[in-house]
This record gives sequence, C-alpha cells and structure tokens, in this order.
Amino acid sequence: MNDYAPHRDRCAVAGIGETAYTKASGTSDLGLAVTACEAALADAGIPASEVDGIVRNDFDTVTHNELADALGIPNLTYWGLNGAGGSAAPAQIAQAVAAIESGQASTVLVFRALNGRSGGDRYGQSRRPVDGPAEVGGGSTYDEYFLPYGLAAAGQAYAMVARRHMIEYGTTFEQLGHIALTCRERANANPRAQMHHKPMTRTDYDAARTISDPLRLFDYCLETDGACALVVTSAERARDARHGGVLIRAVAMGSGPSPRGGVVFPALFRESYTTFPSAAVAETLWTRAGLGPRDVDVAQFYDCFTITALVQFEDYGFCAKGEGGPFAASGAIGSGGSLPINTGGGHLSEGYIHGLNHVVEGVRQMRGESTSQVSGGEVCLVTGGSPPASSALILRRDS
Repeated sequence: MNDYAPHRDRCAVAGIGETAYTKASGTSDLGLAVTACEAALADAGIPASEVDGIVRNDFDTVTHNELADALGIPNLTYWGLNGAGGSAAPAQIAQAVAAIESGQASTVLVFRALNGRSGGDRYGQSRRPVDGPAEVGGGSTYDEYFLPYGLAAAGQAYAMVARRHMIEYGTTFEQLGHIALTCRERANANPRAQMHHKPMTRTDYDAARTISDPLRLFDYCLETDGACALVVTSAERARDARHGGVLIRAVAMGSGPSPRGGVVFPALFRESYTTFPSAAVAETLWTRAGLGPRDVDVAQFYDCFTITALVQFEDYGFCAKGEGGPFAASGAIGSGGSLPINTGGGHLSEGYIHGLNHVVEGVRQMRGESTSQVSGGEVCLVTGGSPPASSALILRRDS
C-alpha cells in the first residue's frame, strides 16, 4: 500500500453543532437534525446557502432532500449515505472528504439525528415491520436466524465477545470497570453529558445488575435522543471559518476478512470475534496518516459497551493482543495517562449518537475547547463501531 494518501490534511472540520442529549427530546428527528446543523453552520460562520453536500446515516429517518429543504439549501450537488449505524460515523466524514476532493461538493454537512431513547433504539434490530413477512436476510440483519434462539439484542452479542476475551486472555470485570469509570469521570466534567450530575464509584459499578452476563448495567452505553452535525470543507477555506479548521489528517474504512452479512449477530461466526474489523482499519489508517499509535495524544473510542473499547485498544496497536484489560487498568486511559480516552464521557456516559458525538468531541479537543482538555494535544484518533465493517479518522490541530 502506498505510504501517502492524497487527501492527507487537505480537508478540515470548520464547524460543529449538537442538540442536548436527553431521554425524551419532544422533537422530531428532523427538528433535531435542523437544530444541530444550524448550530454547526453558525459555529463555522458559513451560511446554509453555501452548503452543496449532505452525508447521512442509513439508520436515520431524515433524508438529504428533507434536510436541504428545511435548511433552505438552494442546490445539493452531492448527497451520500453510509452505514451500518455506529460503524459509519468516521466513514461519513470520509465520504465528505471524497466528495470535496473529487470536486463534487465544496461544503458538506455530516449529521446524525435520532430519538434513540423515546423513539426506540434501532441498533441491531430488524428494519422490517414486526408483523411483516420473514425472509432470508430480512431487513439486511439476518435476525430470523438468531431471534428464535434468544439472541435478540446487541448487548447479548457483545457479552459473548466479553466472555470469550475473558476465557482467552484472563480479562476481568475490574478491568472493564476502569473504562466505565473513566468515561463517567469525563462526563461529570461535561455539562452537556447525560450523566453530568451522576458520579459513579467502583462500588456502584460492582453492585450494578447484570444485563447480559458478563456485562452489567454500566458496561452498556446510554440510550439517547439527540443530534450532531459537522461542516466539512477544504482546509484552505476552513482557515477562514469563525474558529479556524481542524485538519482531517486521514480517513479509513475496512471490513477485514470474512466480514459476514447483517449488522451484529452474524459476526459471531467469524473465526475470531475478539478481533474486530478495527484491526484492518487501523493498518490502513496509520499508513494513510503517516502516523502510528505513539503519535496519538487523545482518542475517542467507540464504546457502545466497555468491551468494545477494550478490544479496540488492541486492534489499534496501543497494546498487544490480550492486553487490553491490563492497559485499561494501568491508568493509561485516564486524564493523566498516555492515552486519555472519551473526554466528553463517551457513549457510556455522555450520550449515544452512534459515534458522531465522538467526532464532535475530537474537534473540541483539537480546538482546545474540551471540558477535559488534554494539554498540548495535537493528534486525535476517532473510531467507529464494530462488528460489521468499521471506520476511523485522525484529526490534527492546524498549527
């Protein structure tokens, strides 16, 4: 693979926006999307009339034409769709970069909007009507092969990943707890976080009820109503934005071998499910960026469950295979550690906008605006979810 990516540092995030993260927004998905996008455009100081591209997620209900109409965008020359769900947040940014670099658009809105708590969590669930006919690969999930046997929720699949990791590598509840406690501490410093006013102790974590053995309540991400949006444009143009731009150093997507179909459950039939497609993404990303794990100052790891983040510590090369647990327990992921993570609180404690709030927090870090700011941080890794295919990106401060 070529050790240089032509898109390196050529595009940037010029603006970020979000709604409140709540349990009941009282607002439609479209209303949430408009609020976040208007905030991102105001943050960038760019009018909606200059937007010519939109990238959305396949789990969202708001369409590009619906959003363009609501925002008063005069003419879209590019619109894109990415998925599945949380695996796609960095890939949505990659799609915006591709549109700009290919000349199909100049200013692209990337957004996610969902009433994930009050409207029902779509992640890992069949997208066909519950009373509709069952067909092979129904709704592209293959749920019909798993639901009759009791495998009905994403947490059950990740519980199997956690148990397998424990069996193979000796990973412990205590080590998973370090991830949950670290994210909660970051959320307690973040007024935007759902868990801002809810401290958590080790005793609280240990005493929490089991949801799907071995995962307990605080090993699970939140369910959230909310939206996030980012304005992506050329690095040159972003420098004239209200806050300047945060450079997109590199983007990458990857499936790895035998990706399987569906959204979550079929991945359990891979030869090993304690390594995610993140490992393939990491190889591509480091090559394209011309950087490696030692160059990363802060990271926003996709954390739909504590085990998801732990496996990614290994997949992205921050520790050896099987050492994710000791790495988490060493203090490395805390505010004073070698790799501070999820500085907004993560999906475990800030909110679950399926990965896009991690990109927003990464931009804040590079602008020096995080509520848990890493001093001198110049490089931020942001990862997407697994286990379908996955994606990641590297943000860099524009010095």
